[in-house]
Parts: sequence; structure tokens; C-alpha cells
Amino acid sequence: MLIGPPRYSAKLAPPVPLGATHKSRPFGASTVFPRIREIIDESGERLRVSVDVDRGGALVTLELPDGPDTPRVVLDPYGAELLGGFLMSARLALPHGLPDEDVGRGLTRRFRLVLAPSPIIEVIQGLTATPFPIAARYWDKLYAELCLVVAHTRDLAWRAPVRVH
Repeated sequence: MLIGPPRYSAKLAPPVPLGATHKSRPFGASTVFPRIREIIDESGERLRVSVDVDRGGALVTLELPDGPDTPRVVLDPYGAELLGGFLMSARLALPHGLPDEDVGRGLTRRFRLVLAPSPIIEVIQGLTATPFPIAARYWDKLYAELCLVVAHTRDLAWRAPVRVH
């Protein structure tokens, strides 16, 4: 359990240039995107959460910049919202297990709680991809960040242009 205020490092998007309009950015996105936050644990290791605008809305990227080969996973807004729910479920389930959460669509296939040697959540994308590990020390702060991210991505989807097929 962490004691003290959470440590975040924020890298904000540059301001919109003077004279630019909301139409000069995709879907009328504000300066919220790209959004980059780093969650820093007590030893100084980081979990980076970034959100950027994509043709279909937004993509959320989680990465461990201090690890070997900088492992990363990319989530659509649906996957980000499910991960937030799975984080809370895993936290409440400890020290017991939790069934895997299979995702029916999107970029992510499965969320898995691994108890030993120390609790982690594995995010699995694709059949052969290496699972992305999220250590328990990041769960609370990542949950809070995903709540904000999901709200921003919903707003982005609301402002997206209507398409008629």
C-alpha cells in the first residue's frame, strides 16, 4: 500500500497555435490530445499512459518505459473501460483469484489476474503476443487515470462527425 500523495508526471499537448481553430485538429479535438501521464512508483519505475486521436476515435497506450524493450499495449476506449473494471475487481478479489475476462471485440483479447509470485494483471493481445504485465503497485492510480481517459474518449466520440452510409 502506498502512503502519501500519488506521484504523477504530466506532459501536456502543446497549445493550439494562435489563429488555429478547432477544425484544424481531428474531430475538433481540444488540447487534451495527445494526453500523456506517467504513474511513478516508490522506486521511481514508471507506467506511461498516453491517449491520442485516431481515425476511429482514440487509442490508449500503456507502456513500461523503464523495462527492457519498452513493452506496450494499445487499447481502444472499450478495452480501456474494461481494464478499469478489471483492475477494481482484481483489487477486491485479492488474495483470491478471479476468472479471466475475455473481450469480445476490439484490440484486446483477455485480461488475466496472476497471483504468484506477486499479483499482476496481464493484458493479452493476439494469440501469440507476450502479455503486458501491470503490477499491483500501479492498480489504484491506473484505475483513476483510466476513469479520466474514458470520459475524454467518450467526449471525443460525441464530437466526431456523423457519417451516413
